[in-house]
This record gives sequence, C-alpha cells and structure tokens, in this order.
Amino acid sequence: MVGERRMAVLRAIVQDYVQTSEPVGSKALLERHQLGVSAATVRNDMAALEDEGLISAPHTSAGRIPTDAGYRLFVDRLSELKPMSGPERTAISAFLVGAVDLDDVVDRTVRLLASLTHQVAVMQYPSLTRSSVRHVELVPIGASRLMVVLIVNTGRVEQRVIESSRDLLAADGEQFIADLRSWLNAEASGHQLSEAASRLQSLPENFAPADRDLVRAVVRSLDDALVEESEERVVLAGTSNLIRFGADFPLSIGPVLEALEEHVVLLKLLVTMSNEGDTVAVRIGHENAHAGLSATSVVSSGYGGGANVVAGLGVLGPTRMDYPTTMASVRAVARYVSQILAP
Repeated sequence: MVGERRMAVLRAIVQDYVQTSEPVGSKALLERHQLGVSAATVRNDMAALEDEGLISAPHTSAGRIPTDAGYRLFVDRLSELKPMSGPERTAISAFLVGAVDLDDVVDRTVRLLASLTHQVAVMQYPSLTRSSVRHVELVPIGASRLMVVLIVNTGRVEQRVIESSRDLLAADGEQFIADLRSWLNAEASGHQLSEAASRLQSLPENFAPADRDLVRAVVRSLDDALVEESEERVVLAGTSNLIRFGADFPLSIGPVLEALEEHVVLLKLLVTMSNEGDTVAVRIGHENAHAGLSATSVVSSGYGGGANVVAGLGVLGPTRMDYPTTMASVRAVARYVSQILAP
C-alpha cells in the first residue's frame, strides 16, 4: 500500500512526465511541487516507488518515468475528475445537438473527441443486441410492395422491402396494413430486440389464413433486422494525432496503426469496457489484450438512449496521457450523446 506522501511524489512524477515527456528527477520535483519534505526524503520515496514497480529509469543516469502500474495507481487514486468549464460544455452541446441523424451524431462525436483530447477517438455504433424497439412502420410502395421500417430507441433505422401478392392500395389492403401495424407495435414496442423477435413469431396466427404468408414475410424481414450482428461497427477520427506522439511508442507506431485498422479488435475492446456501464473505464498499456495496443491507453465510457448502455465510445493514445482531462472529456461527451439519443 502506497502512503499519501509517496502517492504525492508519484502524482508529481506523472504530472511532470505527461507535461514534459522528460524523465523526472528529485531536484525537478522539489522545484516544481510543494512536497513539504527534504531532497533525501524524496529520493528515498522514489527508490521505494521504483522497488514497487511504479516508476522506472529509462537510462542509468536519468530521472524516473511512470510504469503501467504507476499510471494505474495514479488513475485509481483520482478523487474526482476535473469538471468541464461552462464554455466547454456549451461548445460540446452546440456541436452535437446540430446532428441531423444517427450517422451525423457518430461522425460529430468522434471528431469532437479527437479535437478535445488530441488523441484517436473511436465510437461504436449503437448495438442492435442492446437496443429496444421504438416503433415499426409499414409503408406501401405501389400496390404490390411493402416497406418495413424498424426504428430503435437509439435512433437507428433499418428498412426492408418485401413483395405482396395482394393489392395493398385497395381499401381492404389499407385496413390490413393498419391492423398489422397495430399488432406489430403492440407486440414489439419497448422490448429488447431479441425479445421482440421472439414475441413476433406467433403473430401470423392472429390473421386470416390468406394473409398469413404476407405477415410471415413481414415478421421475417423484421427478424433479419433484429438479429443482424454484422451491422456492429466502429468509426474513428484523429488517427493523425498519433504522429505527434511517435517518440512515446517503444518500437514504432506501426503496430498501433495496424491494430486500429482491425475494427474487430476495437469493437471487442469497446464492448468489454462498456459492460462497466456509463462510468469511465481506463485500460493502460499491457492491460490491453491485443499486442498492438500494449503501448497505449484506452479511456472509454458506455452511452445509451435511456437507462441502458447500448454501445461505447472513447479515445486511444500513448500511456503518457493527461488522464484526468481525457477522462473528463470522455465522460462529458458520452453524457451528451446519451441525452441526444434519449427517446
């Protein structure tokens, strides 16, 4: 257990190294921070922190830099995140509220996060498997084609077109569409997508035998949309920000860029981290399972269109990161996105 005095020394080392990118020595610590102890005490505390694996010496005669474990302790001991200023909150809200649809929300979010944090921003599209049905609409396209529109609680819209053997524009066709629309929404609206798909399976039995094939076709089209997992995807922005931190990657930036190209890696990472809810989660260095991300840190949060988390968003950068500011930015943006997507 690291006591408060040594924690203050570790905190000072992290802050100085993040700011300067130079190893930190005891003399610099005493000059820049009001630690209230002697130089000998600081040297002893630094030696103890090194013994515990929290800081290390990159060169024999250099100062010290935080290790992954040191950053982890620093993050775990953060008592509170720096709140966003009034102008910052106003700017975030104005930028995101102007979005016209879900694609625009995602695009604006990653660009905003990359700009705020100067890191790579990544956002997972709302997961269909975590979403619920808001509304089902049926729209006849001529007399023999029917568009089935699924609207989920995150604003995501799925469309399918099916063929009909009956005249959908005739009076009885219009009544059939109205009845089917009512049944579909009564059974599916407000339910998780997997549950909605199950509830709709027996729906054809509520209709006349002559209409059941068409009802089954509508249910199948919704079922395809409800269970289609290939739609899961992520969007990135700010990859060029990594170039500014080239010296922070021990070997080269190549493995990081390769990992970013593997969207399935990022998707799995965001899904895992968003399972922690709408709190801010941090993965540091070797805590990331993918080898290409072992020199990076990922800060993420879940977001949702209501009480439930439907996906994740966050930023990725070198372990030498301004964690308090980055975590505050991710938290603020996730909350605004959740408000925008709320029903």
